[in-house]
Amino acid sequence: MKYSNKNLYPFFLLLIQPIFMASNLVVARGGIEFVPPISLSFWRWSLVFLILLLFNFFYLKKNYLNIKKEFKELLFLGSMGCGVCSIFPYIAGETTTIVNMGIIYTSSPIFIILISSFLFKEKINTFMFFGLISCLIGVLIIITRGNLVYLINLKFTSGDLWMLGAAIGWALYSVFLFRWKSSLNVFPRFTMISFFGALSMLPFYLIEQNLFQSTNFDYNFYAWVIFAAISPGIIAFSLYTITQKHLGASTTGFTLYLFTVYGAFYGIILFAESLEYYHFIGALLVFLGIYFVKKKTR
Repeated sequence: MKYSNKNLYPFFLLLIQPIFMASNLVVARGGIEFVPPISLSFWRWSLVFLILLLFNFFYLKKNYLNIKKEFKELLFLGSMGCGVCSIFPYIAGETTTIVNMGIIYTSSPIFIILISSFLFKEKINTFMFFGLISCLIGVLIIITRGNLVYLINLKFTSGDLWMLGAAIGWALYSVFLFRWKSSLNVFPRFTMISFFGALSMLPFYLIEQNLFQSTNFDYNFYAWVIFAAISPGIIAFSLYTITQKHLGASTTGFTLYLFTVYGAFYGIILFAESLEYYHFIGALLVFLGIYFVKKKTR
């Protein structure tokens, strides 16, 4: 079969989309040196909302009643997809590495299976069971740095646990984004998700600002917020949506593998991180687990 440029275009997007998606790990490691984590997340998604609103205002105004009807769903999706999945990695970046964050976050499809089984009674077959076990062991190896003594003593790096929470948050977002059918088009819906995401973070931002760490609105603040809003936000989401439209959800899911690889490159090149033996073992087990889970769905 011959591939034309038109045929190859979606696969090209498949390769470059994780570059932007994984850049959020750069924000999590670099941005938090200049901007408090909740502030960075709150202003990032506020800016995403304002940019998207420019293109979707009239559609949203016309569909006000539908937005009102879906208020609870949009608030939950915003809290998970923009709140938990943004704040938790930024907090994690203070105490763990990009390599660790990338591999742990890749486990989110496994949590999608567990949540779907627990909440919606979806069956877990033998392949899925072995996939879950493999992925769980892989994540534990990363979190314990390959040292089982840490597991016995419950001694973990807090950043790895925050990242595990982010993976669960993304799983919740993904499950309910699929389960809750919306009358809104994709980008207008994303506009409202970003709005409710920022709204859900507002109380926590005010607490952080007034009681813990105030934001310095300088050049570094604006640079990191704009980068976080555009690269891992609008560009990554847009490319993912276009890629999924051409290749389907299953093939587009491979962005998670590339996400981990690009994340590791970012960590090594920008932050002088190193790959340890437990990274390879843990990543192999996580990828093997995802393979078994995907094998069931084919």
